[in-house]
Amino acid sequence: MLNFVMKQLVKRQIKDMPQDQQEMIMNMVEENPELLKTISMEIKTKTKKGMDQQTAMMQVMMDHKEELQRAMMKHKK
Repeated sequence: MLNFVMKQLVKRQIKDMPQDQQEMIMNMVEENPELLKTISMEIKTKTKKGMDQQTAMMQVMMDHKEELQRAMMKHKK
């Protein structure tokens, strides 16, 4: 159930991206649900402490930069 909800949320966020990038991100979500869950929780924690969502997202993405790069390279065509 959580995977379904997460997938739907991600799809909504990436709907304006090119199709190939959407596919790559969806594959990452399917193969790395724990990483995406961790990132989501960290963003949520930062926004609850008063940080705006975009800044929180950028900080968390930088914190997980290496993991995200590995996952992206795995799916790059």
